[in-house]
Amino acid sequence: MDSANQTASAAQFVLLGLSAHPKLEKTFFVLILSMYLVVLLGNGVLILVTILDPHLHTPMYFFLGNLSFLDICYTTSSVPLILDSFLTPRKTISFSACFGQMFLSFAMGATECVLLSMMAFDRYVAICNPLRYPVIMSKAAYVSMAISSWAAGSAASMVQTSLAMRLPFCGDNVINHFTCEILAVLKLACADISINVISMGVTNVIFLGVPVLFISFSYVFILATILRIPSAEGRKKAFSTCSAHLTVVVIFYGTILFMYGKPKSKDPWGADKQDLTDKLVSLFYGVVTPMLNPIIYSLRNKDVKAAVRNLVVFQKYFTQ
Repeated sequence: MDSANQTASAAQFVLLGLSAHPKLEKTFFVLILSMYLVVLLGNGVLILVTILDPHLHTPMYFFLGNLSFLDICYTTSSVPLILDSFLTPRKTISFSACFGQMFLSFAMGATECVLLSMMAFDRYVAICNPLRYPVIMSKAAYVSMAISSWAAGSAASMVQTSLAMRLPFCGDNVINHFTCEILAVLKLACADISINVISMGVTNVIFLGVPVLFISFSYVFILATILRIPSAEGRKKAFSTCSAHLTVVVIFYGTILFMYGKPKSKDPWGADKQDLTDKLVSLFYGVVTPMLNPIIYSLRNKDVKAAVRNLVVFQKYFTQ
């Protein structure tokens, strides 16, 4: 009964966002809205060309289409809430909406970790075992790999969100974040969260540690194979097929390590600055990274650029 009353007192949460920096809110509203529109446009075009262009009906571009759809889902799960917080004086969110948003964001993030490792495996097979590539990366295989990525991410998110929802929340219900980020919400619980912390630790090892090791070993073998290619042109061509993926991996995991790996400040004034920095970095992770993905793949991939040009030409011809 007491636990029910405690949870009831947190029927809604208050998102702090940039309330302490009101002058920044309108600027960031325009900036984040612009970037969100670029995310929708860029990833939407990538999805369209991977579906419409027969030359892109390969495992690599199938995974790329999944990554683009995932980026749209991830940003849509949080950006509208962030934009609303910039315009609303009292930035409240209901208990159910908060945990719904938490589930979607966590699921998309975990899925991307697994999906990036699947894409690394695809590049490993293409470069290190090219003759067996059609057999290993059959349609049944790469579709199953994509489905398993989505299923694993959703299952992990369901576990973490369910554990967080069972906690009693009382007293201070102010979330010092733009969204219902799980670590920020756990700080508000008025009960022992050791199970949540252990569960989060295990999940981080599975969805961050294991994929990073898998991707690292894959690229060690890829680089070793590329260096054995006798011609410089052959090495350049081989590396160009995986350079875009490697760039996306570095940005994605580099941002995560920066967010959660840096030491916390003990100075009160430094802590305030760090809170602002953490929030801005989370914006980078949540908006800028999905915005850069289609740009990176478009600039570094001749097939994608050709497919986009064909789509533009077709649209002009169709509208005339």
